[in-house]
Amino acid sequence: MDLQKNKDQVFAEVEKATFLAGRPQESVTILAVTKYADADIAGKLVETGIKHIAENRVDKFLDKYQRLKDRNLTWHLIGSLQRRKVKDVINFVDYFHALDSVKLASEIQKRAEHPIKCFLQVNISGEESKHGFTAEEAFEAIEQIREFDKIELVGLMTMAPLHADDEKLTTVFRKTNELRHQLQAKEYPNMPMTELSMGMSGDFKIAINEGATFVRIGSSFFID
Repeated sequence: MDLQKNKDQVFAEVEKATFLAGRPQESVTILAVTKYADADIAGKLVETGIKHIAENRVDKFLDKYQRLKDRNLTWHLIGSLQRRKVKDVINFVDYFHALDSVKLASEIQKRAEHPIKCFLQVNISGEESKHGFTAEEAFEAIEQIREFDKIELVGLMTMAPLHADDEKLTTVFRKTNELRHQLQAKEYPNMPMTELSMGMSGDFKIAINEGATFVRIGSSFFID
């Protein structure tokens, strides 16, 4: 497994997709999702030039954070977070991508020692297997979350359906961006709503074309 080659390939493909979308290169941030790797491999990936590390699970996040916290990285927790685990992890997180309930927001408000940059997770595709707010629920949720000074809603996160065709992917990502604009129009002080966390190894090119600012790429870094 040639991590440097894989990293260079991922960055080149993201750069090309960003160019084709007519956007500035600095408008898209690549998150290296390291759930496929242990801390040693993640550390070697960081040496290739990675600056943003993303983890799905709290235990894996904490393990890698303790091992790599001196590497000047930005840390992203992108998976579902149980309320009982908020106290263990939230103050080590730079960006939390899966704020999927007001109750979870309330727990973060209780445990955070400083404002946490959060993405509201939305379920645009309506899949029962996925977490997240519907568009209607998102409007209701922000009216409560706006009262929490330890949460900064920087944008929306969504996951497209598995095995969706390009047309379906485009629809989901475009609707997410449209919802972001609608929520941003509220102009709440702690809700800049400028970011979109969407797109993974198999669909990031379409996500970038529809406005993604953070792409969550995992398996492409670790192919043989």
